[in-house]
Amino acid sequence: MDRGRTLAALGDCAVCHTAPGGTPNAGGRAMDTPFGTLHTTNLTPDPDTGLGRWSFSAFQRAMREGISRDGHHLYPAFPYTAFAKTSDDDLQALYAYFMSLPPVQAPTPKSSLNFPFGIRPLMAGWNALFHDPAPLQPNPRQSAEWNRGAYLVDGLGHCGACHTPRNALGAEQGGGAYLSGAMVEGWEAPALTGLASKSAVPWNAESLYRYLRNGHSPQHGTAGGPMAEVVRELAQVPDTDIRAMATYLASFNAQTSEAEARAQAQRAVATAAARQGPLLGPAQRLFDGACAACHHDGNGPTLLGANVPLALNSNLTSARPDNLLRTILDGVREPATRDIGFMPAFREALSDAQIAELAGYMRARFAPQEPAWTDLQSEVARVRGDE
Repeated sequence: MDRGRTLAALGDCAVCHTAPGGTPNAGGRAMDTPFGTLHTTNLTPDPDTGLGRWSFSAFQRAMREGISRDGHHLYPAFPYTAFAKTSDDDLQALYAYFMSLPPVQAPTPKSSLNFPFGIRPLMAGWNALFHDPAPLQPNPRQSAEWNRGAYLVDGLGHCGACHTPRNALGAEQGGGAYLSGAMVEGWEAPALTGLASKSAVPWNAESLYRYLRNGHSPQHGTAGGPMAEVVRELAQVPDTDIRAMATYLASFNAQTSEAEARAQAQRAVATAAARQGPLLGPAQRLFDGACAACHHDGNGPTLLGANVPLALNSNLTSARPDNLLRTILDGVREPATRDIGFMPAFREALSDAQIAELAGYMRARFAPQEPAWTDLQSEVARVRGDE
């Protein structure tokens, strides 16, 4: 069952199919969508509420075509549009793993979708427009590692489910929008193509591998929000697969050597350090009091986990302040890996005005090449209200 367990980890199955405080894989987690709220299903082999009466053929049809055992259409919040690309052998291993779990009786809460999106037969038309159930075919012009990465990223990994924007009907956009970034659960899932334009240092295969493997990269920030859950699951995936995913994703970016990346990182950190003097004032004192003990540029002790310079953090170079604001408000309670460390939440300690002042200062100091974020106090109030 080890292979099926690894595939389930790659697909992030337990994360989505576990309610807060619930039994892993027993479903019940609420999924808020623009069309209403769905709840994930029970993947354990309970005969009444889970997969206990499902044959492999029924499981295969659900994964490839988005049709449940009783014939009703599933909603694409369950990313069968990506899972369809998975081979029969891997689907069989995944099915065997789920059927080996201890059965848990856990009925799926009823969905609450706005009219007319709750009419399941309409999904037949949606599938005709937006879904291709065929398994992924390898690209003969690419290497075996690249093709393996494409299979994992676009299939069970379903990276596009978070990192690709969707159209008005909830389908992932194609063409140049592929992996171009989107908002998920109030967090920005950044672009995975053309990352150099959003980062102080361009991503390459090595930095992507380290980020997916360790939850952080020496020349980039750390994984937070929903991505931290992904990295925790990927800990069960072999190195060869993580490297294949990194190779595939890196192919969408300009190739940068490790030496070039290190040089760019050093320049970014030096530029940020030079900005400290002109920005001295109340905001800088606020940063020194709340942040500088841990977030320094190497001139002090490492108190809590990885200390990636903030000048290299993509949350500060993004066009949106959401990820930075959420991190300041709620801290890092469950890091992607133990070596990242924890961060306290400042939701109760700082006002909206103070957090806006702090975020504005951090943007100006650590990402001086980017324009200032506007109306930050209103942005803080919005993000705080999304709790």
